[in-house]
Amino acid sequence: MQVYLGIGSNIDPEPNIKAGLRDLVNVFGALDASNVYESAAVGFDGPSFLNLAVGFETDFALADLRAQLRAIELAHGRPENASRNSSRTLDIDILLYGDFCGYFDSLELPRPEIHYNAFVLRPLAELAPTLTIPSTNITLGELWSRFDQQRQPLISRSFQFNGRCLPAVLTP
Repeated sequence: MQVYLGIGSNIDPEPNIKAGLRDLVNVFGALDASNVYESAAVGFDGPSFLNLAVGFETDFALADLRAQLRAIELAHGRPENASRNSSRTLDIDILLYGDFCGYFDSLELPRPEIHYNAFVLRPLAELAPTLTIPSTNITLGELWSRFDQQRQPLISRSFQFNGRCLPAVLTP
């Protein structure tokens, strides 16, 4: 199953994202990683976030994937009861899980934020510009080209993981 995740942090973002990427690579193997972008917090006042997207193949069932990602977030300081609009040490969201479309145990797929948050859409469109969003006739690249990019400015940030500049394929 092809999976795409959104990863973000605004509390010590560089070390927390690197630690999260290390765990993801150790659990899932090779990851395609986008560039890293800085963006203002959305929905609350707080420090800017660093965000990126990763893609990989997995045999994990959706429930098992969610549980593994939650364990990684908690291992890196995310409170169990963190409110939706708050600062984060590590936030990992499933954006796309194959061609799943609908609600799955309270998780909506594809993730709705793909359509309205630049920090989700731009790195995802960078990884898979020709991928058509399930249940639509629009590619991620087309969606990004239509997005009002002035509404949510992003700053591309230089970011290294294990001595490699992103974007890159990350391996164990």
